[in-house]
Order: sequence, then structure tokens, then C-alpha cells
Amino acid sequence: MHWFSIALIGVASNVDNLGIGFSFGSRSTKVPLASNMVIALLSMVATYLSMSAGMLLSHLISPSWGNLMGGFVITAIGAWGLRSSLANRTHAASGSGPNDSDTKPDRLAAATDTDDNHIISLSEAISLGFALSVNCIASGLGAGASGVSPLFTAFAVGIFSLLSVDIGVRFGYRMAKSWFGKYADIAGCLLLIIIGLYEMRI
Repeated sequence: MHWFSIALIGVASNVDNLGIGFSFGSRSTKVPLASNMVIALLSMVATYLSMSAGMLLSHLISPSWGNLMGGFVITAIGAWGLRSSLANRTHAASGSGPNDSDTKPDRLAAATDTDDNHIISLSEAISLGFALSVNCIASGLGAGASGVSPLFTAFAVGIFSLLSVDIGVRFGYRMAKSWFGKYADIAGCLLLIIIGLYEMRI
């Protein structure tokens, strides 16, 4: 069982969720348990379906090639995300892009609370959940091709989603201004690269 990969995928898939939580917390926006569970459920479904598709593809090739190809896909996703994050920061620093604090989680958080009542409703949680579940699809395909369990990984993603949003909201204002809050997107990309390299070696 790829327990190391399962845990890291659970964490890496929810870095944006943590950033969203930080942004909500800094705006004094509440995320009720039911709304948080909807977000987690959508991430779990996206993870399970994409990983199941990846496992079906892995049956067409040998296990060693499946690990290699799946690991490569995960590494490439992490590298691409890292490149995009660094490029955005460079543009912001030079004044040719959005403000440095205007990160993806900040933009999502601002767009989610459509009625501006500082409470994320179920309908708002559904739209946010779909947006965040995209993070799980590409990495899920790669992880599934590597032979990682879709069921256990989906549960890990769901649990970490619940925790990351809740923790982010509770400590949002303080953490959003911290080093981790500013560089969480880069940390998530580096985690994906580590997972991919690990899967290519086993």
C-alpha cells in the first residue's frame, strides 16, 4: 500500500483549501460544517473517479511503466504549477501583474460569498467545491496509474479538506499574513513533485 503517497496527495490536494480557509478567516467569513462537508465530498468524488480512470489505464501497461508514467504526470503537474506560481509572483513584483496578495485562494474566496453575508451557504459551497475539485483530477489520474488506492486516497483527501478549511477559517487572519500563508501554493506544488518522484522510484 502506498501510504506515504496517499498521505501526501491528501495534503497536496488541499493546499488551496487551506488558502481558501485563510482568506475566509481574514474576511471573518464563516464556513458551516454542512458547507465544509459538501466541499470535501466533491473533492472525494473527483479524486475517486479520476484515480479509478487512472487505474483502468494502468491495466493496459505493466506495473513498472504505470508507476513511471503516473509519477511523471504528477511531477509534471507540480512543476507546471510551480512555474506558474513563480511567474505570477515575478509579474506582481515588477508591477506587470496582479497584486502579490491577490492569490488564487484569495480570488476564489472573494468570488464565492456572492451575497456578501460572510457565511458560505450550501449553494456557494457547491460552486467552490467544483472549483477546488479540479486540483484532484489531474493528480488523481497520475496517482491511479501508479497503483495508489482510489478509495483510501479519496478518504484522505476528504479528511484533509475538512481539516484544512476549518483550520484556515479559525486562524485565517494571522496565518494569511504568515510565511506559510503567502507561499502555500508553492508548498503544494513541491509536494506534488515529491510524490511524483517517489512514485517513479517504487
